[in-house]
Amino acid sequence: MSSSASRFLPGTRIEIVNPEIPRGGCRAVLFDFDGTLSLIREGWPEVMIPMMVEILAGTPRAEPRDRLRAHVEEFVMRLNGKQTIYQMIQLADEVRIRGGEPRDPLDYKRQYHDLLWARIAGRVARLTEHGDDPEPLTVPGSRRLLELLRAAGCDLYLASGTDLAYVRSELAALQLARFFEPHVYGALDDYRNFSKQMVIERLVRENQLERGGLLGFGDGYVEIEEVKRAGGIAIGVASDEAHRTGINDWKRTRLIRAGADVIIPDYREAETLLDYLGIPVSTE
Repeated sequence: MSSSASRFLPGTRIEIVNPEIPRGGCRAVLFDFDGTLSLIREGWPEVMIPMMVEILAGTPRAEPRDRLRAHVEEFVMRLNGKQTIYQMIQLADEVRIRGGEPRDPLDYKRQYHDLLWARIAGRVARLTEHGDDPEPLTVPGSRRLLELLRAAGCDLYLASGTDLAYVRSELAALQLARFFEPHVYGALDDYRNFSKQMVIERLVRENQLERGGLLGFGDGYVEIEEVKRAGGIAIGVASDEAHRTGINDWKRTRLIRAGADVIIPDYREAETLLDYLGIPVSTE
């Protein structure tokens, strides 16, 4: 359904793209992590994209940097939501296309993580060493939404394209791990043994979910497409990670294109959203 058919729930920022969803049958809820719950890695494209542009600019047949940046931004964001290694595999292919000799994609991934860590290490330290309130590093309303879903009896799952070790560490730093254990999934060194599609297919099978039994929250197209493919309801989280308020229009457009049924900026209106979806909301 196109965004032109969208409507907002009265007095809210909850945009209903597909009013035909089956409501009231949700039993399991899947969350993406970065940008959907966690803001620890906010700004990661500002690390990955310049790194890749610099690498490609050193190849024998490199285009001008402005053209390289546009091309890199396209494939980086298109692959967002998959494991990070897929972006690095694409980078290696791009190096080869331009007459260069690529490094192993795992080497590129390690380089990226080192650069990203330089950006986010202070954020993690403030949480783990100084005991700062984790709320400013989450999408607003995240904890309340998770509490409401647990109180409603929903099983919660988390699947991220970020390496599993980082996901577990950052989930703990945000004090959100208790909502998801033992259902926390992330990228593995043997990347063929993990994908969001694999996680979703297994949870649907093991829980014997029927249409509408799975609810998914994500800010990237991968989880939206996979939730829809599995007969679930997809909530597109068009979060503005830098400002923690309002809609990111670029995300919104891509999420609708991927098939999101509902678009939200954050979880400040969690009770209203769950009531619309037919999930009982505790009044305590």
